[in-house]
Amino acid sequence: MGYFPAFLKLDNKKILIVGGGVIAHEKLLHLLDFTTDIVIVAKELSDAMLQTIAEYELHYEKRAYKEGDIEGFFVVVVAVDAIALQKSIYEECQKSPTLCNAVDATAYCDFIFPSYIKKGDLTVAVSTSGASPAVAKHLRRYLQEMIPDTIISFLEEMKGLRKILPKGKERMKMFDEKAKKYIESWRR
Repeated sequence: MGYFPAFLKLDNKKILIVGGGVIAHEKLLHLLDFTTDIVIVAKELSDAMLQTIAEYELHYEKRAYKEGDIEGFFVVVVAVDAIALQKSIYEECQKSPTLCNAVDATAYCDFIFPSYIKKGDLTVAVSTSGASPAVAKHLRRYLQEMIPDTIISFLEEMKGLRKILPKGKERMKMFDEKAKKYIESWRR
């Protein structure tokens, strides 16, 4: 069975990343599109990770993970090569309300990171439930080329109209026609 697609609101939700290498940095960059309430725990940090931590003024602890570190976190991302540690952290998370993602070990994941497009308020996610991240990546790239950057201003306009126009069937019809016309304009 595949993963249920959901968009989580990360406001006031703390994220822990265990690991400081290339993959941990990749996950950090994805998360920074949605929150900066992120803590990193790692014995070693790549130069890129250190630079991003400094740029976003994130909290990090240069040390090994220890049991109990997940306390108070909504999500834990385990980006280390040690499968035993991935399993241990996942099992610890299962005894708490904390969601766990162990990179490249779906057996130790409550969720996976989809390949996604983010343009302003638009987020489009693509997943193969771990069957082929490469397919998800290339499909995302294809879709990204199809969606013009004007989507950002169009969505801002739609958001503004939603705030000022009274709710009802007429508003729904107008929004539907406006969205349809905008997306059809991409084909021209």
